[in-house]
Amino acid sequence: MSDPTLLVVDDEPAIRRLLRTTLASQSWRILEAGSGEQALQRASETPPDLVLLDLGLPDMDGVEVLRQLRRERPNLPVVILSVRDDERGKVAALEAGADDYVTKPFSMAELIARLRNALRHGLQQEGTVPLFTSGDLTIDLVRRQIFRNGEELRLSPREWDILRMLVRYAGRVLTHQTIMKQLWGPTGDVQQLRVYIRQIRQKIEPDPERPRHILTETGVGYRLL
Repeated sequence: MSDPTLLVVDDEPAIRRLLRTTLASQSWRILEAGSGEQALQRASETPPDLVLLDLGLPDMDGVEVLRQLRRERPNLPVVILSVRDDERGKVAALEAGADDYVTKPFSMAELIARLRNALRHGLQQEGTVPLFTSGDLTIDLVRRQIFRNGEELRLSPREWDILRMLVRYAGRVLTHQTIMKQLWGPTGDVQQLRVYIRQIRQKIEPDPERPRHILTETGVGYRLL
């Protein structure tokens, strides 16, 4: 497989230089853009495999750039990189289609891991696969079965609906609002969702207090790994 192409969109030359130097050594092909318009032009001329997008651009809001990228390529993985660490900024970016969110200052090791994770899951069209496997966990969406270490587990219909949605978008952060709107419509309640997540973890996690499959993004939502 050829090296993946990453489009880095950030208005700070020092950040782009750091990312170009480090990621090129990790076998990424790097494209750069310092503005929203330039990012859209680069993405059109040389379609990337993945985009690392800063929200605070000089000419366009990063969320609008994200929306335009999504309109052209709905399955293009996009990871947000920004100094904005507030809940509202994260939620806006994620609900606009971002796959993940990393806040400056960042750990390069964590960033690389999240980029690889987003790229891997982006290869699955809309994240939908008939059989999902992660460590000791196997989920068969066609037969509606779930196994841990070969032992079949029993979930309630609502627990299954939540888990199936997480599987469809495995690796992506799903906000509370996104999950509730999909499953309950306008009457969803965050506390009710947390109860169901806790019940699912009790069944699928070896240690529900230290989950490794369903991770919490504090104040934002959940991610299935």
